[in-house]
Amino acid sequence: MQVIRFNYGERGPVYGIVENDHVRPVVGDIFGNFLRLGSAVPLESIKLLAPVAPSKILAMALNYPSHVGERPAPTQPEIFYKPLSCLIGPDEPIVIPKGTERVDYEGELVVVIGKRTKDVSTEESLDYVFGYTCGNDVSARDWQRNDMQWWRAKGSDTFGPVGPWITTDLDPTTLQLKTRVNGEEKQSSPVSELIYGIPEMISFASRCVTLEPGDVIFTGTPGTTSPLAKGDVVEVEISGIGVLSNPVDEA
Repeated sequence: MQVIRFNYGERGPVYGIVENDHVRPVVGDIFGNFLRLGSAVPLESIKLLAPVAPSKILAMALNYPSHVGERPAPTQPEIFYKPLSCLIGPDEPIVIPKGTERVDYEGELVVVIGKRTKDVSTEESLDYVFGYTCGNDVSARDWQRNDMQWWRAKGSDTFGPVGPWITTDLDPTTLQLKTRVNGEEKQSSPVSELIYGIPEMISFASRCVTLEPGDVIFTGTPGTTSPLAKGDVVEVEISGIGVLSNPVDEA
């Protein structure tokens, strides 16, 4: 199942189920009991929003060997927060803020939590996953390096693109992640190379933080990254999910 969010007339943002090249809006709780409405809408006729409205955004640091490089690998999942205000959807512009000298893409698999999660074991944690989407943990490298906290380096407005939709019933260990800038491949890695897999990161986070339905976890980025510039187009593609595309602009 592929789940989107979009503006549906006077109802405002609603969830919908993609059925071939159409979308069927739903009413009720997408994470629980919901009903499909009777009329389908052509997918090409709507503007996709970020596919979920979370209560919190968590993100993993240094979670691929290829991104860690020569640095020591983390001895536990290293999790940080991104503010809700950084979240944007497909085709919305990533805006480079004034004052930073380098902003990089970071293509990532994003986990969407499906039910209230507290103190779950590694073995049980995947039972709490609703689905997966593509994400871009946009990062201002100079601020990340020089600031004591990552609040603006990782959390500036527009630094959290996700989409195009949530895909359920996937085995994340079989997925392939690719990032392209202006059509040129910049990152390519199987998700199975994560240092801390999705069960470990969910279990670890849930010991201290209650995860709610719709909450998201950025799982980390592979390899090296490079700076973005106004006019670029970044695409994050994950097999089995789709392509998240965002243009780049400047403030």
